[in-house]
Amino acid sequence: MSKRIFEEWLETFRDSISGYNYYTDFEKIYKNVEKLKIEINILNSLVGSKNIEQDFENILEKYPECLKVIPILLAVRRNELYCIDENGEFLYNFKKINYSVEQYKYFMRQTGLFELLKNHVVNNLYDYVTGVEVGLDSNGRQNRGGKQMEKLVESFLKKSGVEYYKEMYLNVVEEKFKIDLSAISANDTATKRFDFIVNGNKKIFGIETNFYTSNGSKLNETARSYKMIAEESKDISGFRFVWITDGQGWKQAAKNLKETFLILGDLYNIHDLENGLFENLFK
Repeated sequence: MSKRIFEEWLETFRDSISGYNYYTDFEKIYKNVEKLKIEINILNSLVGSKNIEQDFENILEKYPECLKVIPILLAVRRNELYCIDENGEFLYNFKKINYSVEQYKYFMRQTGLFELLKNHVVNNLYDYVTGVEVGLDSNGRQNRGGKQMEKLVESFLKKSGVEYYKEMYLNVVEEKFKIDLSAISANDTATKRFDFIVNGNKKIFGIETNFYTSNGSKLNETARSYKMIAEESKDISGFRFVWITDGQGWKQAAKNLKETFLILGDLYNIHDLENGLFENLFK
């Protein structure tokens, strides 16, 4: 293989690998909303109520489990919410009532939820919660981006026909393949898991994958971390560390990536995969 030039290699990085389900995971959203369907429909009776505080009190007395819907109405996915004002500080529990009904009415009043329901700002809570879930799901895109990269790399592993394993911890690798990885695990004091382990020709390959669409401190941290693994693993007999990464986010973090590139010979991107990387790497 001819000597690679970092700047030329970086130019082959992709803008995106987003599939159709990257933007919103509707299947997950529908499941989340369906779990609360009964409680949502009960609270739906508050929409347009002329006496909303009394109606809310009646609901809590008969159906206290409806409280668990309240956080999602505020676009929060937690069972406890902390609030403080001139009247004190409170940690509201929405799984099991821990304050008086009057205090929960105060919460609904102060957060604006009574106003939202009473004045028909929303017409149907089921639709409203579905919309909130769509918004919250956007926070999972970065994680889905990483998973999509894993799926992409796995598709090339399948084509290569090699024996591979997903998400395997170092201690499992050591036990299965009788190989000493203590240099990476700091003598078993650090827990490490590889995205893929490949049983190659007389060598075990530990593969990490990721994809970054935007810049951030995470990229520099990742580059430093993998640079360290590269240095720690270079003298391990029968083992090679491989990092496959991509994404335009690296254009702003090129300096740290280049430092790793110069140390880690097995640093690749999607372009390398498409040009037969695995067919040659595992020989």
